[in-house]
Amino acid sequence: RLKDFRAVATRYDKRGHNYLAVVIIATMILWLL
Repeated sequence: RLKDFRAVATRYDKRGHNYLAVVIIATMILWLL
């Protein structure tokens, strides 16, 4: 499931500035679920 978030991150931010933020949010969502 984390790969799905990675695909979203690379799709919306190809420069990678917000990549870490997306990863953190994704892990928080997976942790809450």
